[in-house]
Amino acid sequence: MSSLPKDAPILVTGAGGFIGGHLLAQLKAEGYTRLRGADIKPLDHWFQRIEGVDSRSLDLREKQACREAAEGMAYIYNFACDMGGMGFIEVHKAECMLSVLINTHMLMAAREFGARRFLYSSSACVYAADKQTDTHVTALVESDAYPAMPEDGYGWEKLFSERMCRHFSEDFGLETRVVRFHNVYGPWGTYDGGREKAPAAICRKVISAKLAGKNDIEIWGDGLQTRSFMYIDDCLHGVRSIMEGDFSQPINVGSSELVTVNQLVDIVEKIAGVTLRRSYNLDAPKGVRGRNSDNSLIRKVLGWEPSTRLEDGMAQTYRWIHDMLTGPEPKNRFTI
Repeated sequence: MSSLPKDAPILVTGAGGFIGGHLLAQLKAEGYTRLRGADIKPLDHWFQRIEGVDSRSLDLREKQACREAAEGMAYIYNFACDMGGMGFIEVHKAECMLSVLINTHMLMAAREFGARRFLYSSSACVYAADKQTDTHVTALVESDAYPAMPEDGYGWEKLFSERMCRHFSEDFGLETRVVRFHNVYGPWGTYDGGREKAPAAICRKVISAKLAGKNDIEIWGDGLQTRSFMYIDDCLHGVRSIMEGDFSQPINVGSSELVTVNQLVDIVEKIAGVTLRRSYNLDAPKGVRGRNSDNSLIRKVLGWEPSTRLEDGMAQTYRWIHDMLTGPEPKNRFTI
């Protein structure tokens, strides 16, 4: 897949997290030899630890930590940020905003050490709220980020950091790439503890109900809100293709398979072989009413778009979370 030489020096920040851990595992499996990972979590709390990777526990909000991470690296994938699902970002706005320090200091370090390319992981939360008020949402194109009205806190930080990437390219010649993720899910992700997103949370709730012999599940909101969800394998293909390609503007990387939350629960119930009585918590965090990815641009740029069916990706995710909850030492590995 990759056009990069196997000895290319590659840094992945957020390496102890979901996407970063998967990317390092994939690169290592393909024979890349100069891989470095950095994450704020202690090494024994990383989601995946890949043998042969230079793994460093660093607080990338600090300038010197970013310098240590970036020194000698030619390609930087910046996935590091303080984030989670709606249950987290709606009540930790200041903490999410502080992630601007990560991208600021990482860009400065990338420039200082002469990195060839820098990829920033943005989010669909940058899109204007007034374009996401209906469940039958028109899929969001990249220009819908302006006039700016992003998700308060987390979305503003992402949009500001996108602009910073743009200006580092314009003013300093640093080649940057910006990908806007739409709800990435899959195995080896957070499924408990408050930062989990809807696919993992629903899997956990259904599994827990089934194991306990209960017949109930709580849904946040009325279940009619709509989203699209992208499987991790598609995410990795997208980010690597954008990093190595020539397109330098912000671009959607997400599935266009729109479903309601109720339909997502239907899929998980089918996988589990159960039907649960649903109660709807209308006071819980639920985000915008509808959001979907318009993939016209990525199809034009790459001749490709995320295509893993939600049913297939959720089956993989369900099995992994089930194994985590029922193994010899059931636990949530992912909270500090």
